[in-house]
Amino acid sequence: MKIGMTLPVMEPDLSRQDLEDWTLRIDAGPWSHIALGERILFPNPEFISTLSAVAAWTKRVEIIATISVLTMHNPILSAKQFATIDMISEGRFTLGVGVGGREEDYNAIGSTWSDRRWATLSDRVKTMQSVWSKEYHPSLGPTPFSMNGPQILAGAVGPKAMEMSADFADGLAGFSFNADIEEIKDSFNRVQKAFEEKNKSPRLVTSFWFGLGKSARSDIQTHLERYLSWMGDDLARDLAKTAGFSGSQSDLNDFLLLVKAAGATDVILVPTSKNIEQLILAEEVIAGFG
Repeated sequence: MKIGMTLPVMEPDLSRQDLEDWTLRIDAGPWSHIALGERILFPNPEFISTLSAVAAWTKRVEIIATISVLTMHNPILSAKQFATIDMISEGRFTLGVGVGGREEDYNAIGSTWSDRRWATLSDRVKTMQSVWSKEYHPSLGPTPFSMNGPQILAGAVGPKAMEMSADFADGLAGFSFNADIEEIKDSFNRVQKAFEEKNKSPRLVTSFWFGLGKSARSDIQTHLERYLSWMGDDLARDLAKTAGFSGSQSDLNDFLLLVKAAGATDVILVPTSKNIEQLILAEEVIAGFG
């Protein structure tokens, strides 16, 4: 099982130095991949620009977009942007796609909320793939470094979404809200069933928020009360009390063993603090994982 780390892009008051320090340490460490996600109506750094910086800063790790809300965007421009990131990273880019869940993000950039459908997502992925193969237009580039373009992972949750994603994706970009092993097992089982019907073997990726050490639960609560505030302050506070993983390094090692036993091909940790000590603590676990 490969293990990656997400950049703390949803933390407030990030600087270039924060992002560069985390990125370079992840690239030099025991991690297999580095990840970051998209959000519009939030003070996080812009998604495509940050992916491009990470592609330029890194030399080794796989870069995973977790996830692009592709139904908000023009697929031709997106194809060009992602092909560029794939070119800069020399084929180390993997694209997670989904439909998102925040109407305010769609509205903020003039996108259509009714496009938030998996059928639309499927069409847009296939349009991007036609751009990468030069079928759409022979002059539209750049040519991706990866043959046929970046690998596609689907941020699917429901059975119908998983069934539809098996038609265009190479696997799951999953997320466990409560870092719950039974929830992870269930999602893997549903994905495998959907992909088996297409005679495909899926890549099974899951992720979860984490905090380590004495401040772990308070870090998670502070982070999630802010990050989930779009749900309403009261609900965000209630959810933040139990969401994610908090514990010791030994506890994290044990939980990762359970995730591995569940059949994960990859797991991605999502920090709830920009304090690089959290990265270092997790890094010590990954270096000796097993």
